[in-house]
Amino acid sequence: MAHEHKLAIFRGLIKFKSNTQKIWGVLIFLSIVTAVEVVLGILKPESLMGQVLGMKALNWIFIILTIVKAYYITWDFMHMRDELKSLRRMVVWTAIFLILYLIFILLQEGGYVFDVYKDGFIKRDF
Repeated sequence: MAHEHKLAIFRGLIKFKSNTQKIWGVLIFLSIVTAVEVVLGILKPESLMGQVLGMKALNWIFIILTIVKAYYITWDFMHMRDELKSLRRMVVWTAIFLILYLIFILLQEGGYVFDVYKDGFIKRDF
């Protein structure tokens, strides 16, 4: 027995009349977030180049916006909002943890490779 999908996004803030309208609304939201990422990547504002927790603020913005997009795609297109709360948390939080872990590993290894190219051989004890 099929059930109706919820036609609202942003916790009911915006409601649509059909699935097609909702898909277009989600597409527009994801396009806006992507456009912000692209514009920031092209312009690279000097005000966002300061160090925050060991990384440039601009890098943190990219990471956060990417996680927001991944979460929203999972939430909306994979219909996680229609599932049980425990299943939603299990899927979404596991994915977020793995993404954050991957980002950490990539940044650590990338920083090491950058230092090797810049300064030569470097021994690092973790």
